[in-house]
Amino acid sequence: MTENTTEKITINLSVVDLGKIDLLVEEGFYSTRTDLIKTAIRNLLNTHETHIGQVVTRKSYALGFLSYGRKSLEATVANGEQLDIKVVGMAVIDSNVPPELAQAAIHLIEVKGVFRASEAVKEALGDKIK
Repeated sequence: MTENTTEKITINLSVVDLGKIDLLVEEGFYSTRTDLIKTAIRNLLNTHETHIGQVVTRKSYALGFLSYGRKSLEATVANGEQLDIKVVGMAVIDSNVPPELAQAAIHLIEVKGVFRASEAVKEALGDKIK
């Protein structure tokens, strides 16, 4: 998985907005509805890039893709530490991580985006997930 991994979302639009999108696609401004929506979202995010950067810094978020495997979490526990995982993007706890290890190694996990882990790990982390 890379930081360019995508997620499918569903949005509801008014029929008039959808019709306007279809007109722009038909007129050749965009190749598809999806192309228009992705472009609009990217443009909006670019408009707010300075603010996003300030929030990421202020709240100590990592930006991008973070992955935690069994060895790194075992090392964390062996050092008597716990992780505060804060990411804008995607955080993954590998499938080979047992729930007990995740619970011992992770103090807090806060993801603005996508968090992937086994259901058992998610359940074990419970109230540590914000």
